[in-house]
Amino acid sequence: MAFDPVTDYPLGSRRPDLVTTPSGLPLDDVTLAGARAGSLAPDDTRATAGTLALQAEVARAAGRVQLAEGIERAAELTRVPDDELLAIYTALRPGRSSAVDLEAWAERLEELGARHNAVFVREAAEAYRARGLTADG
Repeated sequence: MAFDPVTDYPLGSRRPDLVTTPSGLPLDDVTLAGARAGSLAPDDTRATAGTLALQAEVARAAGRVQLAEGIERAAELTRVPDDELLAIYTALRPGRSSAVDLEAWAERLEELGARHNAVFVREAAEAYRARGLTADG
């Protein structure tokens, strides 16, 4: 059955068949009892890029374009290792990184398939440069 972003929202109750964990467990298997029994991995509580893409479709169908774009960036970030994601977050704090450092992070994001996030980092770098907020002034 095809996905309809208007009638299939909320996904968890109307289309749980479309929601899986990163390890492939169906949503119905993500339960408190399963967690207590040890049958869930820590990653099984994370959203997948696929589920986030569906949520972005829902937001876009509701006319919430900016929300959809934010969710799409979040979907891209599911491909970024946690340690790198934390490092990028830290690098984006004003005064922490040079313009060259931020460009290197943007390039790394592109390598990981997170091109919308790379654009965001480049926009932040430009704004920081204009305001003198890069580490290199």
